[in-house]
Amino acid sequence: MKITVIVCTFNRCQMLPAMLDSVAASKLPPSVDWEVLVVDNNSSDQTQGAVERFRRQYPGRFRYVFEPKPGKTYALNTGIHEAGGDVLAFIDDDVIVEPTWLRNLTLSLNDGEWGGSGGRTLPEQSFSPPPWLPREGHYGLAPLAVFDLGSDPCELTEPPFGNNMAFRKAMFEKHGGFRLDLGPRAGSRDPQKSEDSEFGHRLLDAGERLRYEPSAVVYHAVPPGRVMKKYFLGWWFDKARADIRAFGIPRDAKWRVGGIPLSLFRRLAVWSLRWMATVQSSRRFSCKIKVWVLGGEIFECYRLSRNKMGVVTAR
Repeated sequence: MKITVIVCTFNRCQMLPAMLDSVAASKLPPSVDWEVLVVDNNSSDQTQGAVERFRRQYPGRFRYVFEPKPGKTYALNTGIHEAGGDVLAFIDDDVIVEPTWLRNLTLSLNDGEWGGSGGRTLPEQSFSPPPWLPREGHYGLAPLAVFDLGSDPCELTEPPFGNNMAFRKAMFEKHGGFRLDLGPRAGSRDPQKSEDSEFGHRLLDAGERLRYEPSAVVYHAVPPGRVMKKYFLGWWFDKARADIRAFGIPRDAKWRVGGIPLSLFRRLAVWSLRWMATVQSSRRFSCKIKVWVLGGEIFECYRLSRNKMGVVTAR
């Protein structure tokens, strides 16, 4: 088995070396051939120089590719095309991986039983959650890029997060690459999320099996500006818009107003009342998040209907 670790980056030359150092310290059996492919998505800083140092220090281990088209999915698809591995692992440029991360994430992909895998993404070890932050459910810390389904391996029924996932390259050859209308893009006003979840759902809907591997651990950076209510609300609003764009307006919505399912307005009213009536801080904020999510769904449904793009149906 040959593994390619794909890292897409944009103007983060200051953070990149710490992440690459942690990947360079990965512990794999001598029989495993592996490489790290850094895809520079049109950076204007010293990204290439930062990668060049690792190319010199670890000959044959690190490679650099420049993708001039802005947009993470362009960089991801370029990485897939340029990768020499049979298994492709994906991480963000602002994480630190444990030495056993790569081995544990890819171990189950040796044969054809699993199409892909997702690891456990935790916040950086110095992070302390504020009291207003909802912790219930698996996705309470999703705006901080945290994906934690616990300590037991299992089969995934939801896609893994793009900061800690791996797929057999055959999955891309069979099901296509990442959608170019989704994901982060510098300067864009479009919702900049869901490229990873859309691809994962595409595989699951096709009957491919994905595995959760909790021993494949990465620690994601948590900038202070993200531990704010305003950031969380904006993230969830954007995520709701991106999911409507990725999966479409639900087909089962029989009654619509201006192209918007009437059920969304009903749920918005319910969660608005709960938000106003709840006293406990984290529960109150959780209700407020639901209101922002529904607002994002309504906004994007209206926009798609106006542009006659809402013909795509949800799962």
